Amino acid sequence: MFDRQKRGDRAVLVLPHSRGEGDSLRRAEEFAELVKSAGAEVLGVINARVEDPNPRYYIGSGKANEVAEAARALEADLVLVDHLLTPVQERNLEKHLGVRVVDRAGLILDIFAQRARSHEGKLEVELAQLKHLATRLVRGWTHLDAQRGGAIGNRGPGETQLETDRRLLGERVKQLTKRLEKVQVQRGQQRRSRLRNTVPRVALVGYTNAGKSTLFNALTTGDVYAADLLFATLDPTVRKLENLSCGPAVIADTVGFIRELPHDLVAAFRATLAEARDADLLLHVSDAADEERERLHGVVDKVLEEIDAGDVPQLHVMNKIDLAGAEPRIERDGTGKPVRVWLSAGTGVGLELLRQALGELLGGDRVQAPLHLPLSAGRLHARLKAAGAISSETIDEHGWQLLIDAPRSVIAPLSGGDANEAQLLRELLAVAE
Repeated sequence: MFDRQKRGDRAVLVLPHSRGEGDSLRRAEEFAELVKSAGAEVLGVINARVEDPNPRYYIGSGKANEVAEAARALEADLVLVDHLLTPVQERNLEKHLGVRVVDRAGLILDIFAQRARSHEGKLEVELAQLKHLATRLVRGWTHLDAQRGGAIGNRGPGETQLETDRRLLGERVKQLTKRLEKVQVQRGQQRRSRLRNTVPRVALVGYTNAGKSTLFNALTTGDVYAADLLFATLDPTVRKLENLSCGPAVIADTVGFIRELPHDLVAAFRATLAEARDADLLLHVSDAADEERERLHGVVDKVLEEIDAGDVPQLHVMNKIDLAGAEPRIERDGTGKPVRVWLSAGTGVGLELLRQALGELLGGDRVQAPLHLPLSAGRLHARLKAAGAISSETIDEHGWQLLIDAPRSVIAPLSGGDANEAQLLRELLAVAE
Protein backbone atom coordinates (compact mmCIF):
# COMPACT_ATOMS: atom_id res chain seq x y z
CA MET A 1 0.00 0.00 0.00
CA PHE A 2 1.38 3.39 -0.97
CA ASP A 3 2.03 6.10 1.57
CA ARG A 4 -0.90 8.57 1.46
CA GLN A 5 -0.17 12.27 1.51
CA LYS A 6 -1.46 14.15 4.54
CA ARG A 7 -3.42 16.49 2.31
CA GLY A 8 -3.34 17.82 -1.18
CA ASP A 9 -5.65 19.58 -3.56
CA ARG A 10 -3.51 19.54 -6.72
CA ALA A 11 -5.63 17.41 -8.99
CA VAL A 12 -5.73 15.64 -12.33
CA LEU A 13 -9.27 15.19 -13.65
CA VAL A 14 -10.39 12.02 -15.40
CA LEU A 15 -13.51 12.42 -17.54
CA PRO A 16 -14.98 9.09 -18.67
CA HIS A 17 -17.53 9.20 -21.51
CA SER A 18 -19.16 6.81 -23.96
CA ARG A 19 -19.74 7.07 -27.70
CA GLY A 20 -23.49 7.64 -27.37
CA GLU A 21 -23.23 10.22 -24.60
CA GLY A 22 -24.50 13.47 -26.11
CA ASP A 23 -23.87 15.79 -23.18
CA SER A 24 -20.23 14.95 -22.46
CA LEU A 25 -19.11 18.57 -22.91
CA ARG A 26 -21.75 19.89 -20.49
CA ARG A 27 -20.90 17.14 -18.04
CA ALA A 28 -17.19 18.01 -18.22
CA GLU A 29 -17.96 21.67 -17.55
CA GLU A 30 -20.14 20.73 -14.61
CA PHE A 31 -17.46 18.49 -13.13
CA ALA A 32 -14.95 21.32 -13.47
CA GLU A 33 -17.38 23.54 -11.53
CA LEU A 34 -17.67 20.87 -8.83
CA VAL A 35 -13.88 20.77 -8.55
CA LYS A 36 -13.77 24.57 -8.36
CA SER A 37 -16.39 24.53 -5.61
CA ALA A 38 -14.31 21.99 -3.68
CA GLY A 39 -11.27 24.26 -3.86
CA ALA A 40 -8.89 22.05 -5.86
CA GLU A 41 -6.24 23.26 -8.30
CA VAL A 42 -6.65 21.54 -11.67
CA LEU A 43 -3.31 20.55 -13.18
CA GLY A 44 -4.57 18.52 -16.11
CA VAL A 45 -7.59 16.86 -17.71
CA ILE A 46 -7.68 13.42 -19.29
CA ASN A 47 -10.62 12.18 -21.36
CA ALA A 48 -11.33 8.46 -21.29
CA ARG A 49 -13.76 6.68 -23.61
CA VAL A 50 -15.41 3.88 -21.66
CA GLU A 51 -17.76 1.57 -23.59
CA ASP A 52 -17.31 -1.51 -21.42
CA PRO A 53 -16.18 -0.50 -17.90
CA ASN A 54 -13.05 -2.26 -16.73
CA PRO A 55 -13.91 -4.14 -13.52
CA ARG A 56 -10.43 -3.42 -12.14
CA TYR A 57 -9.95 0.30 -12.90
CA TYR A 58 -13.20 1.28 -14.64
CA ILE A 59 -11.22 3.30 -17.23
CA GLY A 60 -9.08 0.44 -18.57
CA SER A 61 -5.45 -0.42 -17.92
CA GLY A 62 -3.99 1.62 -20.80
CA LYS A 63 -5.79 4.78 -19.73
CA ALA A 64 -4.85 4.09 -16.10
CA ASN A 65 -1.17 4.07 -17.16
CA GLU A 66 -1.69 7.41 -18.94
CA VAL A 67 -3.24 8.91 -15.81
CA ALA A 68 -0.37 7.58 -13.67
CA GLU A 69 2.22 9.20 -15.98
CA ALA A 70 0.34 12.51 -15.95
CA ALA A 71 0.03 12.48 -12.16
CA ARG A 72 3.77 11.90 -11.79
CA ALA A 73 4.74 14.49 -14.41
CA LEU A 74 2.45 17.16 -12.96
CA GLU A 75 3.29 16.24 -9.35
CA ALA A 76 -0.40 15.81 -8.58
CA ASP A 77 -1.47 14.36 -5.26
CA LEU A 78 -5.10 13.76 -6.17
CA VAL A 79 -7.02 12.21 -9.07
CA LEU A 80 -10.70 13.09 -9.41
CA VAL A 81 -12.84 10.77 -11.53
CA ASP A 82 -16.16 11.98 -12.91
CA HIS A 83 -17.99 8.73 -12.28
CA LEU A 84 -19.19 6.59 -9.41
CA LEU A 85 -16.46 4.02 -8.72
CA THR A 86 -16.87 0.79 -6.81
CA PRO A 87 -14.74 0.45 -3.67
CA VAL A 88 -12.55 -2.12 -5.47
CA GLN A 89 -12.01 0.15 -8.49
CA GLU A 90 -11.15 3.10 -6.27
CA ARG A 91 -8.68 1.02 -4.23
CA ASN A 92 -7.04 -0.50 -7.33
CA LEU A 93 -6.66 2.91 -8.95
CA GLU A 94 -5.02 4.31 -5.82
CA LYS A 95 -2.52 1.45 -5.75
CA HIS A 96 -1.78 1.87 -9.45
CA LEU A 97 -1.53 5.66 -9.48
CA GLY A 98 0.17 6.15 -6.12
CA VAL A 99 -2.08 9.10 -5.23
CA ARG A 100 -5.49 9.56 -3.66
CA VAL A 101 -8.48 8.86 -5.90
CA VAL A 102 -11.85 10.47 -5.30
CA ASP A 103 -14.89 9.67 -7.42
CA ARG A 104 -17.88 11.89 -8.20
CA ALA A 105 -19.78 10.83 -5.07
CA GLY A 106 -16.82 11.52 -2.81
CA LEU A 107 -16.31 14.95 -4.37
CA ILE A 108 -19.95 15.98 -3.87
CA LEU A 109 -19.85 14.71 -0.28
CA ASP A 110 -16.74 16.81 0.30
CA ILE A 111 -18.44 19.97 -1.00
CA PHE A 112 -21.43 19.29 1.23
CA ALA A 113 -19.07 18.91 4.18
CA GLN A 114 -17.66 22.37 3.47
CA ARG A 115 -21.07 24.01 3.00
CA ALA A 116 -23.04 22.61 5.97
CA ARG A 117 -23.56 25.24 8.65
CA SER A 118 -26.50 24.12 10.78
CA HIS A 119 -26.31 21.36 13.37
CA GLU A 120 -28.71 19.24 11.34
CA GLY A 121 -26.80 19.79 8.11
CA LYS A 122 -23.50 18.74 9.68
CA LEU A 123 -25.09 15.60 11.11
CA GLU A 124 -26.58 14.71 7.73
CA VAL A 125 -23.29 15.19 5.90
CA GLU A 126 -21.30 13.18 8.42
CA LEU A 127 -23.82 10.35 8.31
CA ALA A 128 -23.68 10.24 4.51
CA GLN A 129 -19.88 10.32 4.50
CA LEU A 130 -19.57 7.53 7.05
CA LYS A 131 -21.95 5.33 5.07
CA HIS A 132 -19.87 6.04 1.98
CA LEU A 133 -16.67 5.30 3.89
CA ALA A 134 -18.05 2.06 5.32
CA THR A 135 -18.04 0.49 1.85
CA ARG A 136 -14.34 1.32 1.53
CA LEU A 137 -13.15 -0.07 4.86
CA VAL A 138 -11.70 -3.40 3.75
CA ARG A 139 -8.81 -5.52 4.92
CA GLY A 140 -5.63 -3.45 4.98
CA TRP A 141 -7.60 -0.23 5.40
CA THR A 142 -8.70 -0.83 8.98
CA HIS A 143 -6.77 2.13 10.40
CA LEU A 144 -6.09 4.99 7.99
CA ASP A 145 -3.77 6.80 10.34
CA ALA A 146 -2.03 8.65 7.52
CA GLN A 147 -5.25 10.12 6.21
CA ARG A 148 -6.39 13.46 7.53
CA GLY A 149 -9.63 15.40 7.45
CA GLY A 150 -9.35 18.62 5.48
CA ALA A 151 -8.34 17.52 1.98
CA ILE A 152 -10.83 16.84 -0.76
CA GLY A 153 -12.61 13.57 -0.13
CA ASN A 154 -11.64 13.57 3.53
CA ARG A 155 -13.58 16.50 5.00
CA GLY A 156 -16.41 15.88 7.42
CA PRO A 157 -15.91 13.05 9.89
CA GLY A 158 -12.26 14.00 10.39
CA GLU A 159 -9.24 12.05 11.59
CA THR A 160 -10.82 10.38 14.63
CA GLN A 161 -13.58 8.72 12.62
CA LEU A 162 -11.31 7.72 9.76
CA GLU A 163 -9.05 5.85 12.18
CA THR A 164 -11.82 3.66 13.52
CA ASP A 165 -12.52 0.12 12.42
CA ARG A 166 -15.84 -1.18 11.07
CA ARG A 167 -17.33 -1.80 14.49
CA LEU A 168 -16.62 1.70 15.80
CA LEU A 169 -17.75 3.22 12.53
CA GLY A 170 -21.02 1.31 12.77
CA GLU A 171 -21.55 2.55 16.32
CA ARG A 172 -20.92 6.11 15.16
CA VAL A 173 -23.50 5.71 12.37
CA LYS A 174 -26.07 4.49 14.91
CA GLN A 175 -25.30 7.39 17.22
CA LEU A 176 -25.62 9.94 14.43
CA THR A 177 -28.85 8.37 13.24
CA LYS A 178 -30.40 8.73 16.71
CA ARG A 179 -29.23 12.34 17.06
CA LEU A 180 -30.54 13.17 13.61
CA GLU A 181 -33.90 11.61 14.43
CA LYS A 182 -34.24 13.98 17.41
CA VAL A 183 -33.40 16.99 15.26
CA GLN A 184 -35.88 15.81 12.64
CA VAL A 185 -38.60 15.56 15.29
CA GLN A 186 -37.93 19.17 16.29
CA ARG A 187 -38.04 20.32 12.65
CA GLY A 188 -41.21 18.30 12.16
CA GLN A 189 -42.84 20.09 15.09
CA GLN A 190 -41.93 23.47 13.57
CA ARG A 191 -43.34 22.32 10.24
CA ARG A 192 -46.58 21.10 11.82
CA SER A 193 -46.90 24.47 13.56
CA ARG A 194 -46.81 26.15 10.16
CA LEU A 195 -49.37 23.64 8.90
CA ARG A 196 -51.70 24.44 11.81
CA ASN A 197 -51.47 28.11 10.95
CA THR A 198 -52.57 27.14 7.41
CA VAL A 199 -50.14 29.60 5.87
CA PRO A 200 -49.39 28.50 2.28
CA ARG A 201 -45.96 26.96 1.90
CA VAL A 202 -43.63 27.50 -1.06
CA ALA A 203 -40.28 25.80 -1.65
CA LEU A 204 -37.57 26.78 -4.11
CA VAL A 205 -36.10 23.82 -6.00
CA GLY A 206 -33.91 23.54 -9.05
CA TYR A 207 -30.60 22.47 -10.48
CA THR A 208 -27.70 23.81 -8.48
CA ASN A 209 -26.46 27.27 -9.49
CA ALA A 210 -29.78 28.21 -11.13
CA GLY A 211 -30.10 31.27 -8.88
CA LYS A 212 -32.48 29.99 -6.20
CA SER A 213 -30.79 31.80 -3.31
CA THR A 214 -30.62 35.07 -5.28
CA LEU A 215 -34.35 34.77 -6.00
CA PHE A 216 -35.03 33.92 -2.35
CA ASN A 217 -33.21 37.06 -1.22
CA ALA A 218 -34.99 39.20 -3.80
CA LEU A 219 -38.43 37.98 -2.69
CA THR A 220 -37.82 38.17 1.05
CA THR A 221 -35.05 40.78 1.44
CA GLY A 222 -33.19 37.92 3.12
CA ASP A 223 -29.48 37.39 3.55
CA VAL A 224 -28.92 33.85 2.28
CA TYR A 225 -25.42 33.38 0.88
CA ALA A 226 -25.45 33.37 -2.93
CA ALA A 227 -22.44 32.84 -5.18
CA ASP A 228 -21.50 31.45 -8.59
CA LEU A 229 -20.58 28.09 -7.09
CA LEU A 230 -22.27 24.71 -7.11
CA PHE A 231 -24.01 24.04 -3.77
CA ALA A 232 -23.30 27.59 -2.56
CA THR A 233 -25.99 27.10 0.08
CA LEU A 234 -26.87 23.84 1.75
CA ASP A 235 -29.01 24.33 4.83
CA PRO A 236 -32.68 25.24 4.28
CA THR A 237 -33.83 28.72 5.22
CA VAL A 238 -37.49 29.66 5.76
CA ARG A 239 -38.79 33.23 5.57
CA LYS A 240 -42.15 34.96 5.43
CA LEU A 241 -43.34 35.98 1.97
CA GLU A 242 -45.57 39.04 1.98
CA ASN A 243 -47.30 41.40 -0.46
CA LEU A 244 -49.16 38.58 -2.23
CA SER A 245 -52.81 38.92 -3.26
CA CYS A 246 -53.59 35.69 -1.41
CA GLY A 247 -52.13 36.95 1.86
CA PRO A 248 -48.85 35.95 3.55
CA ALA A 249 -47.02 32.72 2.79
CA VAL A 250 -43.75 31.10 3.86
CA ILE A 251 -40.98 30.27 1.43
CA ALA A 252 -38.06 27.87 1.89
CA ASP A 253 -34.75 27.83 0.03
CA THR A 254 -33.53 24.24 -0.40
CA VAL A 255 -30.29 22.63 -1.55
CA GLY A 256 -29.65 22.57 -5.29
CA PHE A 257 -29.98 19.28 -7.16
CA ILE A 258 -27.46 17.70 -9.49
CA ARG A 259 -27.23 14.55 -11.60
CA GLU A 260 -25.99 11.42 -9.86
CA LEU A 261 -26.46 12.91 -6.40
CA PRO A 262 -25.06 10.21 -4.05
CA HIS A 263 -27.86 7.96 -2.82
CA ASP A 264 -26.70 8.11 0.80
CA LEU A 265 -26.77 11.90 0.61
CA VAL A 266 -30.34 11.96 -0.73
CA ALA A 267 -31.37 9.55 2.03
CA ALA A 268 -29.62 11.56 4.75
CA PHE A 269 -31.10 14.84 3.55
CA ARG A 270 -34.70 13.64 3.48
CA ALA A 271 -35.45 15.84 6.50
CA THR A 272 -33.97 18.92 4.84
CA LEU A 273 -35.70 18.16 1.54
CA ALA A 274 -38.98 17.65 3.39
CA GLU A 275 -39.43 21.40 2.93
CA ALA A 276 -40.05 20.56 -0.73
CA ARG A 277 -42.17 17.48 -0.01
CA ASP A 278 -44.51 19.33 2.37
CA ALA A 279 -44.89 22.47 0.24
CA ASP A 280 -48.15 23.58 -1.36
CA LEU A 281 -46.21 24.83 -4.38
CA LEU A 282 -42.71 24.33 -5.75
CA LEU A 283 -40.93 27.15 -7.54
CA HIS A 284 -38.79 25.20 -10.01
CA VAL A 285 -36.00 27.66 -10.82
CA SER A 286 -34.05 27.27 -14.07
CA ASP A 287 -31.28 29.20 -15.79
CA ALA A 288 -33.02 30.68 -18.84
CA ALA A 289 -29.63 31.16 -20.52
CA ASP A 290 -28.81 27.44 -20.25
CA GLU A 291 -29.45 25.66 -23.54
CA GLU A 292 -29.87 22.35 -21.70
CA ARG A 293 -32.40 23.61 -19.17
CA GLU A 294 -35.16 21.25 -20.33
CA ARG A 295 -32.96 18.20 -19.74
CA LEU A 296 -31.95 19.52 -16.33
CA HIS A 297 -35.65 19.79 -15.46
CA GLY A 298 -35.72 16.01 -15.79
CA VAL A 299 -32.82 15.65 -13.32
CA VAL A 300 -34.64 17.78 -10.75
CA ASP A 301 -37.92 15.94 -11.28
CA LYS A 302 -36.13 12.62 -10.73
CA VAL A 303 -34.78 13.76 -7.35
CA LEU A 304 -38.22 15.11 -6.41
CA GLU A 305 -39.64 11.66 -7.12
CA GLU A 306 -36.99 10.11 -4.86
CA ILE A 307 -38.07 12.30 -1.92
CA ASP A 308 -41.80 11.75 -2.58
CA ALA A 309 -42.32 15.32 -3.82
CA GLY A 310 -43.09 14.44 -7.42
CA ASP A 311 -46.81 15.22 -7.07
CA VAL A 312 -46.41 18.70 -5.56
CA PRO A 313 -47.65 21.40 -8.00
CA GLN A 314 -44.89 23.36 -9.72
CA LEU A 315 -44.50 26.86 -11.13
CA HIS A 316 -41.46 27.09 -13.41
CA VAL A 317 -39.32 30.19 -12.96
CA MET A 318 -37.04 31.02 -15.86
CA ASN A 319 -34.31 33.05 -14.17
CA LYS A 320 -31.42 35.11 -15.61
CA ILE A 321 -33.40 36.50 -18.58
CA ASP A 322 -30.89 39.36 -18.66
CA LEU A 323 -28.34 36.80 -19.85
CA ALA A 324 -30.76 35.01 -22.15
CA GLY A 325 -32.02 38.15 -23.88
CA ALA A 326 -35.64 37.30 -23.03
CA GLU A 327 -38.50 39.51 -21.91
CA PRO A 328 -40.29 39.25 -18.52
CA ARG A 329 -43.66 37.54 -18.90
CA ILE A 330 -46.10 35.00 -17.48
CA GLU A 331 -46.94 31.91 -19.53
CA ARG A 332 -50.35 30.35 -18.91
CA ASP A 333 -51.98 27.05 -19.80
CA GLY A 334 -55.29 26.63 -21.62
CA THR A 335 -57.27 27.39 -18.47
CA GLY A 336 -55.40 30.63 -17.80
CA LYS A 337 -53.38 29.22 -14.88
CA PRO A 338 -49.76 30.48 -14.62
CA VAL A 339 -47.26 27.75 -15.49
CA ARG A 340 -44.05 29.69 -16.16
CA VAL A 341 -42.64 33.09 -15.21
CA TRP A 342 -39.66 34.71 -16.95
CA LEU A 343 -37.58 37.06 -14.76
CA SER A 344 -34.17 38.08 -13.50
CA ALA A 345 -33.63 37.71 -9.78
CA GLY A 346 -30.33 39.56 -10.05
CA THR A 347 -31.80 42.73 -11.61
CA GLY A 348 -35.30 42.43 -10.13
CA VAL A 349 -37.01 42.51 -13.52
CA GLY A 350 -40.17 40.37 -13.50
CA LEU A 351 -40.37 39.86 -9.73
CA GLU A 352 -43.81 41.50 -9.58
CA LEU A 353 -45.01 39.07 -12.24
CA LEU A 354 -43.88 36.21 -10.01
CA ARG A 355 -45.73 37.68 -7.04
CA GLN A 356 -48.82 37.98 -9.21
CA ALA A 357 -48.56 34.34 -10.30
CA LEU A 358 -47.97 33.18 -6.72
CA GLY A 359 -51.03 35.08 -5.54
CA GLU A 360 -53.17 33.41 -8.20
CA LEU A 361 -51.87 29.90 -7.59
CA LEU A 362 -51.87 30.03 -3.78
CA GLY A 363 -55.12 31.94 -3.56
CA GLY A 364 -57.30 29.77 -5.76
CA ASP A 365 -60.98 30.37 -5.09
CA ARG A 366 -61.38 33.10 -2.50
CA VAL A 367 -63.99 33.11 0.22
CA GLN A 368 -65.40 36.61 0.71
CA ALA A 369 -68.44 36.49 3.01
CA PRO A 370 -69.69 37.54 6.46
CA LEU A 371 -69.48 35.05 9.34
CA HIS A 372 -71.08 35.18 12.77
CA LEU A 373 -69.18 33.34 15.50
CA PRO A 374 -70.63 32.78 18.98
CA LEU A 375 -68.39 33.60 21.92
CA SER A 376 -68.00 29.86 22.51
CA ALA A 377 -66.07 29.61 19.21
CA GLY A 378 -63.03 31.45 20.51
CA ARG A 379 -60.56 28.84 19.25
CA LEU A 380 -61.92 29.08 15.70
CA HIS A 381 -61.76 32.87 15.88
CA ALA A 382 -58.09 32.61 16.89
CA ARG A 383 -57.32 30.25 14.00
CA LEU A 384 -59.05 32.52 11.48
CA LYS A 385 -57.08 35.48 12.77
CA ALA A 386 -53.76 33.60 12.72
CA ALA A 387 -54.44 32.58 9.12
CA GLY A 388 -55.01 36.20 8.11
CA ALA A 389 -58.56 35.33 6.99
CA ILE A 390 -60.37 38.18 8.80
CA SER A 391 -60.54 41.48 6.92
CA SER A 392 -62.73 43.23 9.53
CA GLU A 393 -64.58 42.35 12.74
CA THR A 394 -66.82 43.67 15.51
CA ILE A 395 -67.84 42.03 18.78
CA ASP A 396 -70.90 42.32 21.04
CA GLU A 397 -72.71 40.18 23.62
CA HIS A 398 -73.76 37.75 20.86
CA GLY A 399 -70.27 37.07 19.54
CA TRP A 400 -68.07 38.17 16.62
CA GLN A 401 -69.33 39.63 13.37
CA LEU A 402 -66.57 38.90 10.88
CA LEU A 403 -65.89 39.65 7.25
CA ILE A 404 -63.86 36.76 5.83
CA ASP A 405 -61.52 37.24 2.88
CA ALA A 406 -59.16 34.31 2.29
CA PRO A 407 -58.47 31.43 -0.13
CA ARG A 408 -60.89 28.50 0.18
CA SER A 409 -57.90 26.20 0.72
CA VAL A 410 -57.01 28.21 3.85
CA ILE A 411 -60.52 28.19 5.33
CA ALA A 412 -61.46 24.53 4.85
CA PRO A 413 -59.05 22.87 7.35
CA LEU A 414 -59.45 25.36 10.20
CA SER A 415 -62.06 23.54 12.29
CA GLY A 416 -59.42 21.53 14.14
CA GLY A 417 -61.72 18.49 14.25
CA ASP A 418 -64.47 20.19 16.29
CA ALA A 419 -67.94 19.30 14.90
CA ASN A 420 -69.54 22.67 15.69
CA GLU A 421 -66.67 24.61 14.19
CA ALA A 422 -66.69 22.39 11.11
CA GLN A 423 -70.40 23.08 10.63
CA LEU A 424 -69.83 26.85 10.86
CA LEU A 425 -67.12 26.64 8.21
CA ARG A 426 -69.25 24.46 5.92
CA GLU A 427 -72.00 27.08 6.07
CA LEU A 428 -69.49 29.83 5.35
CA LEU A 429 -68.10 27.97 2.32
CA ALA A 430 -71.62 27.24 1.06
CA VAL A 431 -72.57 30.93 1.25
CA ALA A 432 -69.41 31.91 -0.59
CA GLU A 433 -70.05 29.56 -3.54
